[in-house]
Amino acid sequence: MPVLEIRGLSKKYGRITALSNLDLTIEAGNVYGLLGPNGSGKTTTLGIILGILAKDSGSYVWFDGHYGDKHRMKIGSILETPNFYPYLNADENLEIVRHIKKAPGTDFGHLLELVNLKERRKSKFSTYSLGMKQRLAIAATLIGEPEVLIFDEPTNGLDPQGIAEVRDILKGIASTGKTVLMASHILDEVEKICTHVAIIKKGKLLASGSVGSIINNDITLEIACEDMESLTSLLSGLPMVKKMEIRDRIIEASLAQDADYSQINRLAFEKGLVLTHLVARKRKLETEFLEITAKA
Repeated sequence: MPVLEIRGLSKKYGRITALSNLDLTIEAGNVYGLLGPNGSGKTTTLGIILGILAKDSGSYVWFDGHYGDKHRMKIGSILETPNFYPYLNADENLEIVRHIKKAPGTDFGHLLELVNLKERRKSKFSTYSLGMKQRLAIAATLIGEPEVLIFDEPTNGLDPQGIAEVRDILKGIASTGKTVLMASHILDEVEKICTHVAIIKKGKLLASGSVGSIINNDITLEIACEDMESLTSLLSGLPMVKKMEIRDRIIEASLAQDADYSQINRLAFEKGLVLTHLVARKRKLETEFLEITAKA
């Protein structure tokens, strides 16, 4: 069941088009990455669907309209930088959020444990590192048991350890079955966390679907030997090789994802060809992203 349907969403800031006729459907239980370079319209999209920004045209519907005007109570979100009272500790700040959300009372222990802040729950927010502040913000989004969580650049500005901690927390949240929508320009994080991705550039949707459908699952085999002419002839006669090209005296051959490329090494040896280079790699989301956005 879709938790969010966006149809023809458009938004301009003066002469600048932030969104242009955006269509997108978010299904329940998916971890969706809204991926695009800075200025692509990601934050504008989130601002509109959260009711913070006004749209120029188009529509969006949460939960197929089941909750009416109360749908916002079923959504937890972080936009921009986490904002808490610096002189209050974690429990005190979360209690304010609980009061705003009118959620049932709790000691917040399980939330703070989830985001690895239980031991620092009585420390003032002003003493937290950037990663700790982000993790407290994630805990705040979970108050009230929302069905959907929205994060805008959740790992932005964090060091490698902070990125890894936030990534693990988001993956843990997703494993509970909640729907997660995160905007990011960091392709590696989207690929590691998300099940689905939507690629936008200059406010236009370029591609969307599961990460597996966006990424071409073919294997790229880099291969070389002294007798490149004979090796090229061998590869061109193999059904598993879909296409190939030579770059800097290395053949790049595209193979189907289920191809047993170890056979190529054996066949080359049987032909008296001693390979000097053999590397297999799968395409990454980064490669697909650059190709898709370059065409736009």
